[in-house]
This record gives sequence, C-alpha cells and structure tokens, in this order.
Amino acid sequence: MRVDMAFRLLIYTNLCNMLEIYCLDLGSVYIKSKEAPAKDVLKDLVEMCRGVQHPIRGLFLRSYLAQVSRDKLLDLGSKYEGAEDTVMDAVEFVLQNFTEMNKLWVRMQHQGPVWVKEKLEKERSELRDLVGKNLHVLSQIEGVDLEIYRNTVLPRVLEQVVNCKDELAQYYLMDCIIQVFPDEYHLQTLETLLGACPQLQPTVDVKTVLSRLMERLSNYAASSADVLPEFLQVEAFAKLSSAIGKVIEAHVDMPIVGAVALYVSLLTFTLHVHPERLDYVNQVLGACVKKLSGKPKLEDIRAKKQIVALLSAPLEKYNDIVTALTLSNYPHVMDCLDYETNKVMAMVIIQSAMKNNTCISTADKVEVLFELIKGLIKDLDETATDELDEEDFKEEQNSVACLVHMLYNDDSEEMLKIICAVRKHIMAGGSQRLPFTVPPLIFSALRLVRKLQDQDGNVVGEEEPATPKKVFQLLNETIEALSSVSSPELALRLYLQCAEAANDCDLEPVAYEFFTQAFILYEEEVADSKAQVTALHLIIGALQRMNVFGVENRDTLTHKATGHSAKLLKKPDQCRAVYACSHLFWVDDQDGIKDGERVLLCLKRALRIANAAQQIANATRGCSGPVTLFVEILNKYLYFFEKGNPQITSAAIQGLIELITNEMQSDSTTPDPASDAFFASTIRYIQFQKQKGGVMGEKFGPIKV
Repeated sequence: MRVDMAFRLLIYTNLCNMLEIYCLDLGSVYIKSKEAPAKDVLKDLVEMCRGVQHPIRGLFLRSYLAQVSRDKLLDLGSKYEGAEDTVMDAVEFVLQNFTEMNKLWVRMQHQGPVWVKEKLEKERSELRDLVGKNLHVLSQIEGVDLEIYRNTVLPRVLEQVVNCKDELAQYYLMDCIIQVFPDEYHLQTLETLLGACPQLQPTVDVKTVLSRLMERLSNYAASSADVLPEFLQVEAFAKLSSAIGKVIEAHVDMPIVGAVALYVSLLTFTLHVHPERLDYVNQVLGACVKKLSGKPKLEDIRAKKQIVALLSAPLEKYNDIVTALTLSNYPHVMDCLDYETNKVMAMVIIQSAMKNNTCISTADKVEVLFELIKGLIKDLDETATDELDEEDFKEEQNSVACLVHMLYNDDSEEMLKIICAVRKHIMAGGSQRLPFTVPPLIFSALRLVRKLQDQDGNVVGEEEPATPKKVFQLLNETIEALSSVSSPELALRLYLQCAEAANDCDLEPVAYEFFTQAFILYEEEVADSKAQVTALHLIIGALQRMNVFGVENRDTLTHKATGHSAKLLKKPDQCRAVYACSHLFWVDDQDGIKDGERVLLCLKRALRIANAAQQIANATRGCSGPVTLFVEILNKYLYFFEKGNPQITSAAIQGLIELITNEMQSDSTTPDPASDAFFASTIRYIQFQKQKGGVMGEKFGPIKV
C-alpha cells in the first residue's frame, strides 16, 4: 500500500511539472500571437510561478521562464512593444523573477536535516548560475541606460543582496553585479555599490569582491585616456578608500592578510588610474600603517607576502627607487615586517635600483634608502645572527656593495655628504658585513679624490669644502675600523690603494701614513706565511709605483720592504721577495731612481738565498731542488741588463748561465720539466737578442749560450 501511494505521488509530481512547463510554453506562444499585451502575459506567468514553492523545482521553473521569455522582453525596437509598453516593464519582470529565485535559492539551505547541510551547500553552489542568469539578462536589455540602472536596477538588486543575509548568495551576487554590468555604470554608481559592502555578512569575502571591482575599473581606465577625467569627477579614489576603511572597521574579525590585500588592490588601482598622484599612493601606505600599528611583527606568511606586494608595486610601476624614497609612509610599512621579510624586501629594493640603473644623487635620499635596507646592513634581530645562511648572506652583502657604486653626484660637496651618510650606516654592520661593504665605499671615495686632484686643499670658507685631505682622513678612519675586525689582509690592500691615490694627488705625508699603516698591519696582524708573501708583494708593487716620496721617506720604506722580504718563512719566498725588491731601485719612468748598485745587491742576495735553498733541500732530501729560482734570477739580470744598468754585466749573466747549466747536469738535482722548459725559453730569448743586431745585438754579443 505504501509503495502504491509513493508511486502515485511521483506520478502526480511529474504531471504537475509537465503542466507548469506546458503553461509557460503556452504563455510564450500566446505572446507571439500578439492577442494580448506582452507585459500582461509575462506578469501572469511570473505570478503563476509563485504557486511552486519547492526551492529546487521553483528555481528550475523560473529559470525556464527566463529562458523562454528572453526574446519577448519589451526592449527597444522589440516587435512585442506596444503603445503603452516601456523598457521598465521588462526590467520589472526580470527583477521580480530574480527576487523570487533568490529567495528560493537562499531557502534551500534550510531544507533537510542538519547532517546533510554540506551536501545542500554544494548543491546550492552548483545552482547559483540559475539566479545569476537574471542579472545577465538585465545587462543585455538595450533600454537599460545609466539612469535606469542607477535609480531602479542597482538599488533593487542590492536590496536583495543585503536583505538575504546569506554568505554564499551575497558573495556570488556581488561578484555577478561587478562582472555583468558595464564599467562606466560601476564608475557612476560607485558610492551606491560600495555602500552595500559594509552591510554584508562578516563571513563574506569582501576583499575579493572589492579587488575585482578595482581591477575592472583599472582596466577601464587603461582602455582609453578619455575616461580618466570621469574618475576624477566622481572622486573614485576617495570613495574606494573610504569604503575599504568602513569594510575593515565593520568586519572586526577580518584577518590582517585580508585587510592588507585590500590595500594592495587599492594601491594597484591608484597606480593604474592616478600614477602621477604620489599623495594617493602615500595615503594608501599610511592607511596600511594605521591598521598594522600597535600590533606585533607579522607572523602570517600570507600577510607578509601581501606587504611585500604592497611595497613592490610602486617600484614596479615607476621603475625608479627614487620615487619610492619620496613616500614618507614607505619606511613605516617596512617597519611592520619581521627581520627575515625585511631583508627580502630590502633585496627587492636593491634589485629594482640595479635593474633600472637608478642613480641616487643626494645624501637625504641615501639616508632614506639605507633606512629601508637596514635589515641587510645591520642586525635587527640578535637571535638571527647564528642562523645566517652563508651563501644567502654573501649574496645580500654583495648586493649592498653594488648599490654603493650607484650613489653618485657630480657636485663634490654633495658626493662627500653621500659618502659620509653611507659610512655612518655601514660602520654599524658588524664584523661579518664590513669586509663586503667597506671596499665599495673606499673606491667610491677614491673616485671622488681623483676628481678633486686639481683642487686646492687649503681653501677655507664658511663651510669647509670637499678636499682630498678631508676624504683621505675619512678613508683612514674607515679602513682602521676594518682592520680591527679580523680582516687585516683586506685592510692592507685598501691602505695601498689609498696610498696610490695620495701619490696621484701629490700628498707625500698622506701617502707615507698609508704605507706606515700597511706595514703595521703586516707586522702585527698578518700571521699566515702565504698571506705574508702575498701582502709583501703587494707592498713592493705599490711602492714601486710611488713617485711622490723624497729620498728619506723612500729609503725608509724600501728598507722596510727588503728587511721583511729576507724574514719570510720559506727560502723560495724569501728569494722571490728579495729579487722583487730590486725594482724599487730602478724605475724607468722616474728620474733619479736608478740605483744600479742596490739592484745588484738585491739580485746577489737573492742568488745567495736560492743557493741556500738548494743546500737545505740537498741536506734534508738527499737531492737538490729544481733550478727554477736560478732561472727566475737570470731573467731579472736580463731585464736590468736590457734597461742599461751598468752594474749588470754580460760576464755576470754568463756566470749565472753556467751555474744553472752545471746545476741541471748535476746528479743531485731533481729533474723538473717545467724548469727545463723555462731555462730553454730564456736561452732562446738571449739568442734572439744576439741575432737582432744593432745596439741590443752588440750588448748581448759577449754572452755565450
């Protein structure tokens, strides 16, 4: 009996459905016959559908009504338009159908027991397009102009959206409104549309709705320059900014990431529509700072990414870090980031500057810039020091070093201020950072020194001008700080660079002081034997190029260099350093520095050290080492012989060749192909000079090979 009743109920339901659909088809045919006004028939059909209150059946029935009546609406130029018919009749029909469908759709969530709620929500989500189709039909009615949309369509639709108090319906319908109606309508009714946002349920994703609205308006502004005055006329930025503030205020439980995402969208809109209004950009950043103020450093990864996006937007738009430096709220937003994210943003800023080859040319802007990237130039979080990744750290510091080279101004006074500003910041970087950041600062200052070479260093005015002496004093203090943080080799190299610059400026006392500091570092801080060899050769090379020293100062420094050369740990290193010192007494481009006797003394001393090295090798290993040192000394003899040193004679060269030949033929000498090739090449060079003829041929003539 129960089965029989259920079967009868199913048959009855299907018959009712068929009858309802038949009635709609009949109404459609009746409209086509034009025996009655179309608006009356459509009104009757809408009223008839009210008889079906089952949510799903009612939705599909009204959806079918919207489909069959679409080509029969009383639009402009419609063949069903009567004398008294207007577009408003069509609008009223669609709005009424939309209202009833929305009510049925919202009511679906209350059907069935609680445990099937998730299933019902899924079904509701799948049926949402049936409701949204009405809004699409409204947007396609040609007679719906801006006035009708402003006064009738939008208020009625928003009334339904707000009053339904359903999260799914409110989000979907707001999105539909934004997507289906023209951009110019949104712009002209912005205040009305935005006024509904704070009234939505707290759980509605308002940020996505507003973001899509601003995206559409941005694209509309980009479509033509002619529409930009409309944005100014309706004060679009002010209305959007106010609406976002009200939404955030109304949704007290909105997570930080949601609020920041809204400001990112507003900033993107501003940069597209009003790129010239930096005050608008700064206002958005200020609103974000106000929202984040009083709260701890951000920990939400998504929120931190949104802040990075917010700060990156002006850099990407203007392609000029200098523009960002003029935004007073920019540093305040960065202060809201934690240490690691602050470093990420600092890298973005530096990369933007390098990508666009931006030159920062004033000390004030440098101050702001280094305040922005302070996460890279000093430790903001003491606990993070031990967690540094070495490769990442090197990349960060190398980026800072590159940035220093992009700070430049043709005005010497301003450039000196820039250097002082940079120095103030990087000197707080600690022992790990200084070896990366001090060298570019030194070379930037040396570039300024060379520019000031021709200026008088004794000019006195109301404000002391930039002079080489003033810059060198600054350099000395800076390198001294570097030498105290376990980087003596680097500090020594920089002292020598400064000494050469002082030489070019003809400042003997300054150059002497830099060499003195270099020798002090060598004696007190450079302990590794390999580092000592490298440092000593650097000192000798730099000293050779000096032409500013008087006899006394030069003798003092060369005596120091030769003395340290003979004290190196290994004999081969001693030998090479001593014969390198011979160049300190014979410099081609300097008159007066051609002391042949002291050159010969250095070479003879090197020869004795080489011989001692051979004897030590023979005593310890039972065989002499290779003759490489002798061949190297032979080449030095040949060099000074060609340069005209009277103390270097062909007889001395001949004796050295015979010495090398005997050593190579000795049974105790270790065979070495490299040494043999080196000596053979040297002999070929002598033969070439003998065969060349002329003065040089005569000089080399007595040498027998």
